[in-house]
Amino acid sequence: MPAKNKLSLSVQYADKRLVDEVPRKDIRRWAQAAQFAPAEFTLRFVGESEGRELNRDYRGKDYATNVLTFAYADGEEVAEDDVVQADIVLCVDVLLKEAAERKLPVTQHAAHLIVHGVLHAQGYDHENDEEAAEMEGLETEILAGLGFPDPYQA
Repeated sequence: MPAKNKLSLSVQYADKRLVDEVPRKDIRRWAQAAQFAPAEFTLRFVGESEGRELNRDYRGKDYATNVLTFAYADGEEVAEDDVVQADIVLCVDVLLKEAAERKLPVTQHAAHLIVHGVLHAQGYDHENDEEAAEMEGLETEILAGLGFPDPYQA
């Protein structure tokens, strides 16, 4: 697991259903586990309507998705000592539905989505098989370090 880097974290619960189940202290620990550089993140929990609107407006996909990452330096060259800045949006409706379908504890799925979003903020992606394998490997390793099972095992 990476060494702890400085993290400025703001957590917003626009949709308050997970306030108790996914508290700030856990979010901080999960984000730091996936953080490879100093970072400033805003993590926002939203309902289906806001999630769908953001996905439609910024990705051209008219449905709510589980996690969206808006990296401020997306597509730009980032110096090694730069602070990673991103907004990470989790759609509570999708998160709860996926956890129920997969018979996963909500906290376990939330941890996975937060780790996934933090990796996206740092430039990791899964647009092709090679990128997906690298990102999924990192997610699995980070989550294991946090005490969670491999999210990609059936």
